[in-house]
Amino acid sequence: MLLAEHEVARLNSFAREIRIETLKALGNLGFGHIGGAMSIVEVLAVLYGGVMRVDPNRPDMEERDWLVLSKGHAGPALYAALALRGFFSKDMLFTLNQGGTNLPSHCDRNLTPGVDMTTGSLGQGMSTGLGVALGLRMSGKDNRVYVILGDGECQEGQVWEGALYGGNAGLDNLIVFVDENKQQLDGYTKDINSLGDLLEKWASFGWYAQLVDGHDVTAIYEAIHQAKAVKGRSSVIILDTIKGKGCQFAEGIKLNHHMRFTPAQIEDALKALGYEGAWKRGEQA
Repeated sequence: MLLAEHEVARLNSFAREIRIETLKALGNLGFGHIGGAMSIVEVLAVLYGGVMRVDPNRPDMEERDWLVLSKGHAGPALYAALALRGFFSKDMLFTLNQGGTNLPSHCDRNLTPGVDMTTGSLGQGMSTGLGVALGLRMSGKDNRVYVILGDGECQEGQVWEGALYGGNAGLDNLIVFVDENKQQLDGYTKDINSLGDLLEKWASFGWYAQLVDGHDVTAIYEAIHQAKAVKGRSSVIILDTIKGKGCQFAEGIKLNHHMRFTPAQIEDALKALGYEGAWKRGEQA
């Protein structure tokens, strides 16, 4: 299913806004998980830009689609997407990871409107996502469940236990994304514990597996549409991404999982994205 040109432009614009709001929130804090947040921006833009059935005015509605951000440390990007969709005020983004916040460093369903599952202990989002998808199917509901895994996270055994079960259960209401940015906390995945061919691995577990450019909104959208058309099989979409994508001081840096940054770095990164307005808390127009 091809996206119209104006829809591609809209989703790319949404992705740009997510990056900007993520940078502003992290810049206000002065540190954070910048790399893995930036690499999932496009998939978030596609999901929250029209694919997922959600209602910002009713974040807990029973008929909603679910997102389990298993790599919960990328929460700042999800928070930005949720704020831009109207789940809460963008001003709340400036409370990120501070005392009394509803936006902790890792996602918490009990604190943040629009967050469906508490995550951050890597590997566990695979199990919870499978559980939600199975429960919905058993209840005869048509909600869909989306799970975002990191590639470093795929070194967890729990992911492959889930892959084995998901391949056998044939949960066609479930789509798993693997953010293959090729880096993890302290280096490159190939040097630490190589994952090999992820597409081939998932397919061998019985999943309908696709590999796409994870920064191409059209490719992501079409892969989701294709996955939805497959009946009786769980689906996985491997996203070929760049850690820190769109953030000039983080993209291409080996140790960009969690960084400290200066106001000047944030300002330069925002300007590179075409944003030159005020960005610090208290300076917003």
